Amino acid sequence: MHLLTIPPGGRAKAHKHDAHETAIYMLDGRAVMYWGDTLEHRMELAAGDMLYIPAHTPHLPFNPFDAPARAVIARTDPHEQESVTLLPDLEPHVPPA
Repeated sequence: MHLLTIPPGGRAKAHKHDAHETAIYMLDGRAVMYWGDTLEHRMELAAGDMLYIPAHTPHLPFNPFDAPARAVIARTDPHEQESVTLLPDLEPHVPPA
């Protein structure tokens, strides 16, 4: 588990986790998650919301709002950064930060 803070205007790169699942619990603020084979799905998250991301699911978190977004993230792999695959071809499918 770890604490994630996405500053206003911050976003991750499009990616997927090849070998593990992710669970997210939003503590403060709001954020947007894009997911799907071409990041075609969009979901807004707010404090108290939970999100599950299966292994192999392309996704990209983004904070287009004026306040930081904070979340607790739990993953099923303690070496989770070793199974991250960046997906630069999907970047154009999401609005810029």
